[in-house]
Amino acid sequence: MPFVNVKLVEGVFTEEEKHALAAALTDVMVQFEGSEAFREVVWVLIEELHTDGWHIGGRPFRGPASLLETLTNSKSVVETVDGHPATRLEWAKVSPVNPRTA
Repeated sequence: MPFVNVKLVEGVFTEEEKHALAAALTDVMVQFEGSEAFREVVWVLIEELHTDGWHIGGRPFRGPASLLETLTNSKSVVETVDGHPATRLEWAKVSPVNPRTA
């Protein structure tokens, strides 16, 4: 029996949207398994977590403002990278840990 666990920020989706999400995820699992009989054993749990528990980039989540800050910070990091690192070690060489933020 597959168990699909989805964690969302509290209050983002309506009850109807969460039901639709669960139905769509069940459809995907049935499609991959290949048998309609599989539908009855797919479990979907949608958990809503309060924003106090969410952090992005080590900073507390503040909704859309946090997302914009994270994307801006990511863009700044990418702009400093020379070449096209493909592994974790290559990334560490071109963007080493900053002792001020570590």
